[in-house]
Amino acid sequence: MNYQDTKFNYKILLAALIAVIIGILIAFYYSHAQSKNRIDYLEDEKAILVKDLTLMQAEVDRLSTANEVNEIELQNSKYRIEQLLDSVGRLNFDITKLREYKKELRQMELMHDSLKLKNNSLRYNNSILSQKYNETKTKMENLESKAGKLEVQEAALRKQNKIISEQLRIKSYLRILSPQATAYRMRGGDAIITNKASIVSRLRSCVVVSEDMDVINEDKIIYLQFLDPDKRVITHNATTINVNGNTYSKRVEFVYNGNQKDVCDYIAVPEGSLKNGLYTLNIFENEKLLASSEFQLK
Repeated sequence: MNYQDTKFNYKILLAALIAVIIGILIAFYYSHAQSKNRIDYLEDEKAILVKDLTLMQAEVDRLSTANEVNEIELQNSKYRIEQLLDSVGRLNFDITKLREYKKELRQMELMHDSLKLKNNSLRYNNSILSQKYNETKTKMENLESKAGKLEVQEAALRKQNKIISEQLRIKSYLRILSPQATAYRMRGGDAIITNKASIVSRLRSCVVVSEDMDVINEDKIIYLQFLDPDKRVITHNATTINVNGNTYSKRVEFVYNGNQKDVCDYIAVPEGSLKNGLYTLNIFENEKLLASSEFQLK
């Protein structure tokens, strides 16, 4: 091989080497451009993941603060989101891992949607419970108000009943004015006033019942008690009235309408049965002495 051939061979080798170097550079440039595009894509996906996870974390924090869903589910979601954020922060731009993270992100989004549905359901139930609570509270307040009024009315009724009971316990007696006793003798069917004891055949009592505006047509009973000078009860036609161990000369019944009223009656005694002396007339109602008067027979 001569010098020319050798020189030509070197040129060929040099040209091939340059071609190889150029090919390597072209391949390296193409690979570098492809890697840069992939890196940019991964960076964009990473930013989207971080943004979605951050939004989801904020929503979970809000739900946790509102305490509107299950606390355990919230804590688990919050912990997993933090793990994903840490993992994304250390992402090594692997497409496979990126797909895994995106898949898990979708699962987290579905879980988040489920939590939102639960939260909406709980908020709706809370709204209904709040409405029912307010209605019940209003009813309770109305019942308490009515109960208070009933207590006041009951207290007033108790007070009124007490007053009525006290009034019933306190017996209202007749008020008697001007009691008078008169002795009579009978001649030819006429009654003639006398003070001579030996000829008296009747002893008459007259009283004035005072006015009482609280009384309306009531049946009243009074008892006449005539006492001789020896304080013995004088009988009416040999008959006496006994009430609760007390002896009276006569029972007198009348209707009292509350206006002033004169009540008069008499007892009959055998002529000549009375003696000289001081006689007494007592007026009773229910064993209570209402009035008393004395008169003299000679």
